[in-house]
Amino acid sequence: MPVLIPAAPAVAPAVPALPRPVLARTVRGSGPGLLLAHGAGGSVEGNYGPILDGLAARHRVVGADYPGTGKTPRSERPLDADELADQLVAAADAEGLDTFAVAGFSLGGPIAIRAAVRHPERVNALVLTATFAHRDSKLDLAAAVWQRMYASGDPSLLAQYLTLVALSTPALNAATPDQLRDGADLLAAAIPPGTPEHTDLVRRIDVRDDLARITVPTLVISTTGDPLVSPALQRQLADRIPGARLAEIATGHLPFAERPEEWRELITAFLDEHTPHA
Repeated sequence: MPVLIPAAPAVAPAVPALPRPVLARTVRGSGPGLLLAHGAGGSVEGNYGPILDGLAARHRVVGADYPGTGKTPRSERPLDADELADQLVAAADAEGLDTFAVAGFSLGGPIAIRAAVRHPERVNALVLTATFAHRDSKLDLAAAVWQRMYASGDPSLLAQYLTLVALSTPALNAATPDQLRDGADLLAAAIPPGTPEHTDLVRRIDVRDDLARITVPTLVISTTGDPLVSPALQRQLADRIPGARLAEIATGHLPFAERPEEWRELITAFLDEHTPHA
């Protein structure tokens, strides 16, 4: 007579232990938690500054600057996506947020996705803007040129290049030469020392295998005039994340520069619908 061996109970995946938070934090507002993940060469203030007050009017907003930007010291080694994701969650934990939505812009998108997959018990919604699951050839080339221009030691030239690949054609053509020059001068002065590590991670990160594992409500905001991250690359996120919603905004790569209020309204309307309210 065969011996029946009871099946082993299902074991839930281990949740990674949170590290000591070391990234400089921006904290504003009260209400449901909202964690912000910024883009390469940016910062919380640089990428979300124009909409921070609007977000903080309805949420407890926590943002963390990656190594080499804001007040966070530069890393001495290449950045690791999982370490950044865990540091973002650790920042929220340090500010008393048990659960929270995560908004990721550009490079912050795949970081937000890793946070949602690694800490599913903490993340209750995702908003992904102007972002990607992996670099395509166009983005890889753009990031490679970005790296080489930074290494050249000519921040003015790099700022002109970033202006070209970040703004939509209508926004560029609407600006006068003096406005473009002044804007590039401001950008040149703000290029962070962590740029090489940020752009290196853009070229390495790949979260395609994570997309089908996301179970929380997700909004993908596609920047339809984006010269840097192809809208087709952005739409892949909406196609592959179960139940994801797609919204479009007619800007280049920087919705906070071209249409900040429209961007904020898309974020807050979605979060009002899908996150708990105090």
